[in-house]
Amino acid sequence: MRAIIQRVSEAKCVADGVVTGTIGTGFLVLLGIEDADTAEDVEWLAGKIVNMRIFGDGHGQMNKALADVDGDILLISQFTLFASTKKGNRPGFTRAARPEKAIPLYEAMIKQLYLLLGKEIRTGIFGADMKISLVNDGPVTIAIDTKNKE
Repeated sequence: MRAIIQRVSEAKCVADGVVTGTIGTGFLVLLGIEDADTAEDVEWLAGKIVNMRIFGDGHGQMNKALADVDGDILLISQFTLFASTKKGNRPGFTRAARPEKAIPLYEAMIKQLYLLLGKEIRTGIFGADMKISLVNDGPVTIAIDTKNKE
């Protein structure tokens, strides 16, 4: 499982002309799911996301987590995080999980983030053509891969 976490002052997702999720201060999380992912990946990654201390304190240090700033999450499924660019110029996506595997894990991530953060998780629509707008705060962007826990 891969996540790109962007600290934002605002973010919005529109699918088929309808706003599906909007937040102010918080994280825009792009989530990629691969075939090897399990419920353990969901639990570990959700804990990392919710507890990530990348908001500034009174001294300009990144010491605050989402709960400390009453932040929200906009979670967007993004299979392209598992693009393979090894051969040619057209990416391949064979590592990305098929919907029958990915959707239950995506829904489990929504539930786990809700349990840990204690508030509604805004989302896009799985598999839809979405338009994402954001104001990246900092900018601060963190990439996490559950198979490479560095």
